[in-house]
Amino acid sequence: MRKLKLQVQVSVDGYIAASGGRTDWMIWNWGEEWNWDEMTETVDSVLLSRNMAEEGFIGHWANVAGKHAGKHDGDQYRFAERIVSAQKVVFTRTLEKSVWKNTVLAKGELEDEIGKLKNADGKDIIAYGGAEFASSLIKAGVIDEFQFFVNPSILGEGLSIFKEIGGIMDLALVSAKSYSCGVAVLVYESRKKKGK
Repeated sequence: MRKLKLQVQVSVDGYIAASGGRTDWMIWNWGEEWNWDEMTETVDSVLLSRNMAEEGFIGHWANVAGKHAGKHDGDQYRFAERIVSAQKVVFTRTLEKSVWKNTVLAKGELEDEIGKLKNADGKDIIAYGGAEFASSLIKAGVIDEFQFFVNPSILGEGLSIFKEIGGIMDLALVSAKSYSCGVAVLVYESRKKKGK
């Protein structure tokens, strides 16, 4: 069965965005030590919220791949190329059709749609999205692996993805790696959720 991996940038105190949705505290330039291939080599499907898709995630990576087409230069190009070629599944209740390449819409119940994807052939699945989408995946108990990109910032308040988990979630550390830019990547596997 395929795994569903949630990848998010977070502050040290666990927020994925500051008040008002600000993300200007996130570090995007990780330097040469960062390996973009590590992010996508085990996945071939990408889950997105409608907001993430409409706000430009798909278009941004298509532009990066297009700028470097034929050159095949750099890790960022390979990441972009993988995102463009991956099957993308956009969860939506409002869109009627997809306008993006290699993209389908998921309009059914979250658990059912994720179950079908996990049972399909292929590599693992990675999810990107805002607080509401990530929270819904966590609450549904469908995340198999968390990839936290912990930025060296404390926000004090903001958007959390763990407000509605309904109990304690035990996680098992898979790996931890720090970068000179100050970001630490912590990867955890999900364990069974305990009641309140």
